Amino acid sequence: MTLAFPFSAIVGQDTMKQALILTAIDPGLGGVLVFGDRGTGKSTAVRALAALLPPIEVVEGCPVNAARPEDCPDWAEVRSKKIVKRPTPVVDLPLGVTEDRVTGALDIERALTQGEKSFESGLLARANRGYLYIDEVNLLEDHIVDLLLDVAQSGVNAVEREGLSIRHAARFVLVGSGNPEEGELRPQLLDRFGLSVEVMSPTDIDERIEVIRRRDAFETDTDRFMTKWKRQDGKIRKAILTARDRLRDTESSDAILKDCAALSLALGTDGLRGELTLLRAARALAAYEGAPAITRAHLSKVAPLALAHRLRRDPLDEAGSVTRVTRMVADVLG
Repeated sequence: MTLAFPFSAIVGQDTMKQALILTAIDPGLGGVLVFGDRGTGKSTAVRALAALLPPIEVVEGCPVNAARPEDCPDWAEVRSKKIVKRPTPVVDLPLGVTEDRVTGALDIERALTQGEKSFESGLLARANRGYLYIDEVNLLEDHIVDLLLDVAQSGVNAVEREGLSIRHAARFVLVGSGNPEEGELRPQLLDRFGLSVEVMSPTDIDERIEVIRRRDAFETDTDRFMTKWKRQDGKIRKAILTARDRLRDTESSDAILKDCAALSLALGTDGLRGELTLLRAARALAAYEGAPAITRAHLSKVAPLALAHRLRRDPLDEAGSVTRVTRMVADVLG
């Protein structure tokens, strides 16, 4: 298994790292969309965060990473009741992937050699309780996008074909990356991502040098580099786990709910998903910072993440969506 780069050693890209940490605290946020230049550490950050998180407990041999023997699907024919630990899964969904590969399908080899119908699980099963990463998500074929939308909404992968009727849990944090110059994302999928981040190549020469220095150190003396950053990663892991415990007790006042609604209304976001995500993201941030309740400062920090990708285009306003959200935050929240 390829060793992941330490999360804490990633230079800059603080907004992207913060968004990923928030999804680790509250996976119900709905994932992260990262748009921007190639080679800015998008996939590195996802794998680094997953490697930083504690391993998940799963039933030995269960293809959907079930936490309890009673949760293993019948078709998996899992005999063991032993609980083992696995790293948090990060599953890549490549462009051009077939629907069968994503959802799973009839095990042709077993059908031909043994004459038995059985289900061969797909990528969604492997991603359950982990991360599903899609590079160049804006180039994904429409029928795969539709499939992902259905599963992301229900948390269940349902396969009905070739005489098979299969259902299994498929709850994962969806992380998509891409370059907006290579194609736009369908609004339905865009809205499905809880948070969005724009990343750019660093323009500061000292920062670029530090990126090169750390990457070179990682590749030339991996053990020493990992040891150096182990403690920092441990601090982030501890803070995430503590925040998970605090999440339910973090208060959200009526005034904060009103702020969420007022901000979304002022920005003209469709539906209510934007303000719901804004509230959840602010709660996760408050829990991460150890605050007992959500404040306007928390809302201000996460508003661009939760709302920028939900804005309608304004041909009379050439400012970017993040700028528009930041400007409205100042007007509404002060």
